[in-house]
Parts: sequence; C-alpha cells; structure tokens
Amino acid sequence: MNKPNLKILLAAPRGFCAGVDRAIKIVELALEKYGAPVYVRHEIVHNKFVVDNLRDQGAVFVEELHEIPNDGQPVIFSAHGVAKSVPEAAEAREMFYIDATCPLVSKVHREAERHHKNGDQIILIGHAGHPEVIGTIGQLPDGAVLLVETVEDVPKIAVEDENSLAFCTQTTLSVDDTADIVEALQARFPAIKGPHKEDICYATTNRQMAVKEIAAGSDYMLVLGAPNSSNSNRLVEVARNYGCPRAKLVQRAAEIDWAAEMAGVKVLGITAGASAPDVLVEEVIAAAREHFAVSLEEVTLAQEDVIFKLPKALSAA
Repeated sequence: MNKPNLKILLAAPRGFCAGVDRAIKIVELALEKYGAPVYVRHEIVHNKFVVDNLRDQGAVFVEELHEIPNDGQPVIFSAHGVAKSVPEAAEAREMFYIDATCPLVSKVHREAERHHKNGDQIILIGHAGHPEVIGTIGQLPDGAVLLVETVEDVPKIAVEDENSLAFCTQTTLSVDDTADIVEALQARFPAIKGPHKEDICYATTNRQMAVKEIAAGSDYMLVLGAPNSSNSNRLVEVARNYGCPRAKLVQRAAEIDWAAEMAGVKVLGITAGASAPDVLVEEVIAAAREHFAVSLEEVTLAQEDVIFKLPKALSAA
C-alpha cells in the first residue's frame, strides 16, 4: 500500500539549550564522581524522559531538603534556581550542595538584587508558582517583589513609589506577550527601569522565532515538551498565534493518534522545548515514517554556540 506524502518542517534551533545541557551534565558528573545516590531538589529540568533517565542512573528527586538524609551525598539545585532560603537551609544542615541554576536565571537574580539595593521595588513579569519565579522572588525580602502575569494585571498593582521601580522577567516567557506587558508598565510608570540586557533567554527567543517562521506553512504543529515546561507551552501559543491553530504539546510519539490527528495534514511542523532532548524529535519522525512517506526540511533561524562553565566541584570530573 502506498503511504500518503507528509512534509515535515523541522524548526531549528530546537531542544536543549546551554543551561539545560549544563544542568543535566552536573547530575551525570556528580553521579560519576561521588556515586549514587545524588539528590536533586525539584526536577533538574522539566522533562519526564530526562528525569527518568537520570533516576535510572541513581539520581533521587525530592521536592524539599527535609526529604534528604544526612548521608554526605551531594544535593543539586535545579536549573530553575532556588530562593536564598534553600542554600541557607542546606548550609545549616552542613549539606554538600551543587547549584545547577542556569547562569541566565542567576543573571536575573543579581539584577533584582542590584535594583533592590538601589532602593527600587521590583516588578517581576512571570507565571505564579513556576519554580523560576519562586526562586527569583526568594532572592529578596518579603514584599520587595510584585508579580505581574498579564497586561490586565498592570493597572491593578499597588506600588510604594512610582519613581522607584524596576522590572525583571522570567527567562522562558513569550517574547510577544512580555513586550506587551513591558509596554503597559512603561505607559503607567514612565520612570520604571528595565534590565541592561533582555531577560528572556536567547534560547527561548530563538525557538520562538523558528516556530514563527514555519507556523503559517504548517497544517499541524507538534511541540515536544513537558506540560509543566513554560518555554514549551509558549511555543504552542506562538504556533497558534502565527498561523497554525492546530498546534499541540506532546511528550512522546506514543501520544500521537496519527490516523485521527493527521487526517488531511500535508505539512507537519515539529519543534522541541529547551528541556526536550532531540531523541524525542527523532522518535516522532520515526513514528511518522510508519504512516507516511516523509520528506524532511530543516528551517534554521539561528546558530547557537553558547556553552556554560561547570561548577568548580565538578569541572575536573
């Protein structure tokens, strides 16, 4: 039987960013150097495939430090960053901890601290409850940071002094939505200070640009990523906003009903969030080949060559 034709537009860049790559390497090298178990507070990155793989190697994932015994084994903080109270609590218990916070998240932390030191109240653009937002708010005393999630929140916030304000953003937001919120903040608070350099990370921006490029030419769009991955969810929104209303977030190829979902689809767009490994994209393409005569076209919007240094405790491993 002849298979129907399917063209796959593969967005690039896609998948792992430098911060995610570094965080995963930190867990792997800690296991290699110190042996199992290595404890990880929160998912090291938001991807079940990655977490399960590390768990199989001996990583033990916990939500809070009190779940970890005092056995001298390393404790790793996730790529999303943590509140200052977390390393303080680890030090109080004399734990050996390694911080895998993405350097671009740490940059936002330092930025917020600098503005606070200069007497500014901080407005953080981000999603309530996200680990990165919890970590950033937790760099400063209670009340020093106000959270804004949408343009509609801007008129409602009560600030202490309109002339002493600064804003920061979560690194994994929609570039377009964030620009609208910043515009609303600047309209209401003309004196508000912004970051010296864009807070939304290069990888988030690049992946969204690549999706914008292929969305309108795709009949259907698959984003490989986890339901709790902010940057992956933003890619689905970007695809829908830029010409592909049929966009879906999937974790694995097994979640795709090829017969029902792909009926009438001639062009399939595929990308992956910054915490999704490329092996999951390859898995989807292999599954597509079982049902279709596939032709592949990679659409590249940027080249990424960023590499972040490993912590000193592991750099020799």
